[in-house]
Amino acid sequence: MAVGKNKRLTKGKKGGKKKVGDPFLKKEWYSVKAPTMFSVREAGKTLVTKTTGTKIASDALKGRVCEVNLADLNSNEDHSFRKIKLEVQEVQGRNALTDFHGMDFTRDKLCSLIRKWQTLIEAHVDVKTTDGYILRLFSIGFTKKRPESVKANCYASAAQIRRIRRKMVDIMTAEASKCRMSDLVKRFVTESIGAEIEKQTRSIYPLKDCYIRKVKILKKPKFDLTRLMELHTESAEEGTAVDRNVIPESEEAKIQL
Repeated sequence: MAVGKNKRLTKGKKGGKKKVGDPFLKKEWYSVKAPTMFSVREAGKTLVTKTTGTKIASDALKGRVCEVNLADLNSNEDHSFRKIKLEVQEVQGRNALTDFHGMDFTRDKLCSLIRKWQTLIEAHVDVKTTDGYILRLFSIGFTKKRPESVKANCYASAAQIRRIRRKMVDIMTAEASKCRMSDLVKRFVTESIGAEIEKQTRSIYPLKDCYIRKVKILKKPKFDLTRLMELHTESAEEGTAVDRNVIPESEEAKIQL
């Protein structure tokens, strides 16, 4: 029997295996802070590579966009179908301060709204807020049966769809152009714009499930640290109420003496 080299055996490499270090040893955690327009300020945690040489960790964080569910930000499961985007604007210590960057629907919620025997009506418009944000708002609505209708379907005519779409654009423009970004986000959360659309289009054709489906930030104003700190500072109205009729302990002691 001939004895030869077994070609299937791998040749040994010089130096052996290199030790692979834990990549997380070079990372550090930062807290993502949501603006005061949301009830839960701690939006989550994010990882970033530690500062080494000219690469600064805070610079790598700025501009990072985090997607958070609105149910987590407001501690309300009824808002679980909305996704909020927050962009990191400034880093202070281990806190990443964010600003509103957009909003969208979850896929399952959108699919649950679409049904047969009704008309889907959509509209979009570009608006500018009083503090300089340029947004693109997308609205959605569905026709519903009139109370006296006996038909199985509730389709709107092309002329009615055009009138409803025009009304949607007018309402979104009016609501967004007269308020600041922080106030507008609160209107998105409370669904006040969708309710206004349903109310004003009732005479054309009754609608249901009217929502601002999506918000896209087209342009932001120049970065202002003072404005950002206002978004992350608790207002005086949210503080603890002080009873001015209560006499301090030192004053009570003087009265007793």
